[in-house]
Amino acid sequence: MENNITTISREELDELREAFGKIDIDNSGYVSDYELQDLFKEASLPLPGYKVREIVEKIIAVTDSNKDGRINFEEFVSIIQELKSKDVSKSFRKSINKKQGITAIGGTSAISSEGTQHSYSEEEKVAFVNWINKALQDDPDCKHLLPMNPSDASLFKSLADGILLCKMINFSQPDTIDERAINKKKLTPFTISENLNLALNSASAIGCTVVNIGSQDLQEGKPHLVLGLLWQIIKVGLFADIELSRNEALIALLNEGEELDQLMKLSPEELLLRWVNYHLTNAGWQKISNFSQDIKDSRAYYHLLNQIAPKGDNLDELPIQIDFSGFNDKNDLRRAEYMLQQADKLGCRQFVTPADVVAGNPKLNLAFVANLFNTYPALHKPDNSSYDLNLLEGESKEERTFRNWMNSLGVSPYVNHLYSDLSDALIIFQLYDMTRVPVNWNHVNKPPYPLLGGNMKKSSFTVLYAAKKTCARLAESKLSIENCNYAVELGKTKAKFSLVGIAGHDLNEGNPTLTLALLWQLMRRYTLNVLSDLGEGEKVNDEIIIKWVNQTLAKANKKTSITSFKDRSISTSLPVLDLIDAIAPKAVRPEMVKREDLSDQDKLNNAKYAISVARKIGARIYALPDDLVEVKPKMVMTVFACLMGRGLNKIK
Repeated sequence: MENNITTISREELDELREAFGKIDIDNSGYVSDYELQDLFKEASLPLPGYKVREIVEKIIAVTDSNKDGRINFEEFVSIIQELKSKDVSKSFRKSINKKQGITAIGGTSAISSEGTQHSYSEEEKVAFVNWINKALQDDPDCKHLLPMNPSDASLFKSLADGILLCKMINFSQPDTIDERAINKKKLTPFTISENLNLALNSASAIGCTVVNIGSQDLQEGKPHLVLGLLWQIIKVGLFADIELSRNEALIALLNEGEELDQLMKLSPEELLLRWVNYHLTNAGWQKISNFSQDIKDSRAYYHLLNQIAPKGDNLDELPIQIDFSGFNDKNDLRRAEYMLQQADKLGCRQFVTPADVVAGNPKLNLAFVANLFNTYPALHKPDNSSYDLNLLEGESKEERTFRNWMNSLGVSPYVNHLYSDLSDALIIFQLYDMTRVPVNWNHVNKPPYPLLGGNMKKSSFTVLYAAKKTCARLAESKLSIENCNYAVELGKTKAKFSLVGIAGHDLNEGNPTLTLALLWQLMRRYTLNVLSDLGEGEKVNDEIIIKWVNQTLAKANKKTSITSFKDRSISTSLPVLDLIDAIAPKAVRPEMVKREDLSDQDKLNNAKYAISVARKIGARIYALPDDLVEVKPKMVMTVFACLMGRGLNKIK
């Protein structure tokens, strides 16, 4: 299976992943055999029905270990490869476009194969335009661009100078970009390119995957790339507070008998689903299991709105009455429109149209629900909580930096919780691949894991269900620990990492100190690999970086220098700013830098400006301003290494 996948180009694989996502409307990671048969039938494939069934049955027989009739992405790819002819590919793609009502555009790059199509959703474009119009309507720097018209291509033109993108990143993750670094007046092709570099590198720093997206792509307004990046940026903002350490009231969503740490492992999407079902249960309405099929009739939304609408219990709030008169309308579209009119009373008619609700668009409905949660969560933290609230301590800045770094590289699945999401080591193996540590994937256990004790005798349903759950947990734990043991072994033997005292169970149990030690060495290796490539394979270490920094500063007649990555002068950020100026003259505006009698706030302001200007000149920096002010040697090293990479790249 894996060998088959490697024969497909990256561009084809991206298209198949996009297609799979559109068939997998409930985001379960699987599609059923009958859904594929429907899709093939609609594609008018030159195959009789029995042949389609044969192909599907063969894939299931070979790879569907639990015989549940579901097909994952890898199996899906192998099916497409069975049918990989031009006619089939063309009709298959037309079918998906027709089924989803999406806009398809021809590939325009020089490397695009003939007939390559990239598609984008008109519905997403409209939703994102309306969200940006509302989010930035009062920003004076955006007056010349807003409001955009959702019905034309103005979005792609308006984002071309980088200002809107930078503003949206700060809207989703405040203070990511120092506004002083954004070029806003008398824009030239060069300053526009700087803005787009700043946006891309800052998006990467907050965990967006920007692999294979360049400033030129954004300047040209390539729709599929623009919308893909925008969705990631918007989602970061929507999901920011859907996390227990940021919102303790989420404790109310605990199920009976559930431990707090189990709730903390849930992704924002899973928490949103549980939040909706919490309110539906209180309303006496049936639960939903997805944001696609189960919400198409709008009735669950009616009950959700009624539950979260202010009741006027507080002196500073007026009650908002949800009108159910449209609840029983026989027309789905009309019913959805009446429901959205009620959402509008809450100021939450964003992201979806009636057609998006009825079509069950999972992405836009997820955004709609996230916005409802952020505006009216209607949750109350239990008064007499018996839970250990020390567990709710949020992630450290260091942990967030590592998590954002991993996500920006495109690891799968997305890392929401650093320790629990790394407990099976699958993310670590991907990072090994990216840092050129050879992984034997045949030694890696991949989900779904086979059950332990699979030959259990028949018993009552309740006992059998409980036993199967226990077996599943035991199997997952055993196989995850095997993965972690292999991950540690690779680190020691192949990567030559210093992993003294680290064992597989430390990764599996999420030991913070030991897990971070491994992640730091992975990040360091990744950074040094980039430098080594620019230096034509020459090995790079701390001494070489420091020597290069000081030589570059001296050549530019700068007075600053560093003795190590612990040098206290780094707390002022002046060595960083001077190095940026040496690499890219005029990038640093002298009036923005405080050089004498620096207060703590002055140091922080310098650091914010330094990080943003470094990203603006093309350095992909993940470190935070606080890392410079506090002189955190590990993160300081990555800042200087990235700037060295930028300097060497400029010479080339």
